[in-house]
Amino acid sequence: MKVIGVGFGRSGTMSLKYALEEVGAGPCFHMIDLIRNPDKVDPWHDAAVKGEQDWEAMFSGYESTIDWPGCSFWEQLIEVYPEAKVLLNYRDFDGFYKSCENTIWAVRQAAQKGELAQDANRPPPSPMLWEVIGTLIWEKDFQGRFEEKEFIRGLYHDRIETIKQTVPAERLTVFELGVDGWETIGEMLGVETPQGDFPHLHDTDEFRSEFGLEPLAA
Repeated sequence: MKVIGVGFGRSGTMSLKYALEEVGAGPCFHMIDLIRNPDKVDPWHDAAVKGEQDWEAMFSGYESTIDWPGCSFWEQLIEVYPEAKVLLNYRDFDGFYKSCENTIWAVRQAAQKGELAQDANRPPPSPMLWEVIGTLIWEKDFQGRFEEKEFIRGLYHDRIETIKQTVPAERLTVFELGVDGWETIGEMLGVETPQGDFPHLHDTDEFRSEFGLEPLAA
């Protein structure tokens, strides 16, 4: 494992997945990989629901991880892979919360109401993956209180500070969405990076359209 992404999803993780793979720190594991490959869900279901972690099976074929579900296990992963770089991706809280509300929360609500389109551009999570998502994101990380915005604000900032205090500074790279870019990734890995703008992938409307939800009003 080369890089462990410990920040929550909806904080530039699809862009970071692309960037890490572009500079040779991939394949990089991301929630999208479980949606696209239901056959990979079993060990994650065991880890999330049964508390039985088989790290080799969970990350088979990958050299880095970013986004959920990996970030839910950040404390274990930094011990399991002591040589890996640790990447703390984050963004301002209000932007983060709004993005979650309009994407992963909106999809969850639509799925629970049976309102997800059957002909969307992306298949919905499998039933087992829905259970992984519910357990790790909504119950574990957000403690069943996502709708309490100010509670989540405190949780969000406390988590960032805990990571900074836990991971040695020489091992930790902090990446702020919209501020940092290729230079930060290059310095972390000691590699040359591409010229040009850092990728900007998977914004709110793109995410919504993939699951058949209407774009937000401008």
